[in-house]
Amino acid sequence: MSINEVFMPALSSTMTEGKIVSWVKSPGDKVEKGETVVVVESDKADMDVESFYEGYLAHIIVQAGDTATVGAAIALLADTEAEIETAIAQAKSKIASSAPTTNVTPTPVAAAATPESTSISQNGSNHRQGRIIASPRARKLAKEFKVDLSNLSGSGPYGRIVAQDVEAAVGVSQQPSVPASLPTIPVTASVASVPQPAATPVTTASTIPGQTVPLTTLQQAVVRSMVASLAVPVFRVGYTITTDALDRLYKQIKPKGVTMTALLAKAVAVTLQKHPLLNASYSEQGIAYHGDINISVAVAMDDGGLITPVLQNADQLDIYSLSRNWKSLVQKARAKQLQPEEYSTGTFTVSNLGMFGVDTFDAILPPGQGSILAIGASRPQVTATPEGMFGVKQQMQVNITCDHRVIYGTHAAAFLQDLAKLIETNPQSLTM
Repeated sequence: MSINEVFMPALSSTMTEGKIVSWVKSPGDKVEKGETVVVVESDKADMDVESFYEGYLAHIIVQAGDTATVGAAIALLADTEAEIETAIAQAKSKIASSAPTTNVTPTPVAAAATPESTSISQNGSNHRQGRIIASPRARKLAKEFKVDLSNLSGSGPYGRIVAQDVEAAVGVSQQPSVPASLPTIPVTASVASVPQPAATPVTTASTIPGQTVPLTTLQQAVVRSMVASLAVPVFRVGYTITTDALDRLYKQIKPKGVTMTALLAKAVAVTLQKHPLLNASYSEQGIAYHGDINISVAVAMDDGGLITPVLQNADQLDIYSLSRNWKSLVQKARAKQLQPEEYSTGTFTVSNLGMFGVDTFDAILPPGQGSILAIGASRPQVTATPEGMFGVKQQMQVNITCDHRVIYGTHAAAFLQDLAKLIETNPQSLTM
């Protein structure tokens, strides 16, 4: 017989604290080993946290909406029902003897035995009526569209309500190309001569003039990563790439579900096969050459922050599979359900602001990588031909940022030269 603590886990290498999104179990519920107990918002995504023990959830220390540092106790788990009251008394004793380190409201002793009626939730556990398991984005959309979440059935893990459930309820289908949410096709401004939607500025939630809005967990993680990145000695090299041939190819294969994101990622990945140093990174032991070519694609979250879903083995997959993978990653990112390997395994990053009409920009190197490629808008430009004639071509500016401890200027220039050659003269090979 014993009472075990449920700790705030480290769900990523950069996570220092986590926010409780929702408790899947209620005080008094039976918990099996390996069963999900709580949903935690890490610095990257919402993650289901499983129990290492079998027993009964005796007491919740950190309530939904509150945060706790990694390693801190967030609940108590009793071996038997008889020990539940002992666990509650133990928790109250600790609270009385020391000030709480987080914004925690202790669960009252009577919380597990209130006269409220109970119901079986979608995940099969007993919950008090009115307790809803939903992602933060789903709650935001529900508030925006005035949707009662209690009337919805969740399609997420353990019956969790996700954004798509709310959108389906109101008949809203958010277009994946709208950059205010997650742009599934970070295309250049005139790719394939397809009319592009007007760019919508990305804004954080609850923007209030004259007030200071606390950073979200994701924004805090971005801050820590960017500050660390600025300690790395970097250099930048720019290049102009003509996109006429790529535009024609994209127009042909777009109806088959191919996205420009996948097309650009594939082009970068194939070029990296010839330039493994650009896919490498610095380590204290020397240059770390990665066995896989995993392309991270930077996307802005509509509630603030930045995340980089990873197209793994982008050089080996066909363009159609790569596009399907990207679509799946975007859906998971919207629901904040990306797994660590889906956002932390990138070896090279692509960042595109072309849909905003940006000509050129510098991108900050992500920690643990050696290069990041910034892509601007493709525009019609007057150019001179080798014969001395003038013509109009679609051109985009790309700018690569590299870790100078690993990569030198000639390496970056050679990579950009080969990338341009592939896009300009043989983009059809990307479909093979």
